[in-house]
Amino acid sequence: MALLLLSLANTALVAQQKEITKEKWHWDNKLKQDTTAGYVQVIKVDNMLYISGAVSTEVTPEGITQVYRALERSLKSFGAGFQHVVKENLYTTDIEAMKKYNNARKAFYRGDFPAATRVQVVRLYMPEAKLEVELVAHLPKSN
Repeated sequence: MALLLLSLANTALVAQQKEITKEKWHWDNKLKQDTTAGYVQVIKVDNMLYISGAVSTEVTPEGITQVYRALERSLKSFGAGFQHVVKENLYTTDIEAMKKYNNARKAFYRGDFPAATRVQVVRLYMPEAKLEVELVAHLPKSN
């Protein structure tokens, strides 16, 4: 019986060590998350940022710039910038317009582009949205 209790205590200790610390930011919301839709805009685990999609209702230079300014604000919430982005996922209802106005997107990276996926979809979570971009960023480890 003592061996079983010791084993259970050891399992509980290992489980506790596997928990992660999550820091959250959600558009200056006190709760740091949206409880209605059930998401957070930015979540930081260790030195990684996972940034939920920012959206626009138009795939134009102005609409694309609006999305990337929102993403820039998300990055800045943890002291990061586009130089820290390692992965970008882009979803749009009009991939041809996105290709046409891609320079508006590229300007934010200043020649240092991340791994990227671009997908045309029938619709996004917000019915009026035509573009959504999410990011993963890697922050330098602090000493």
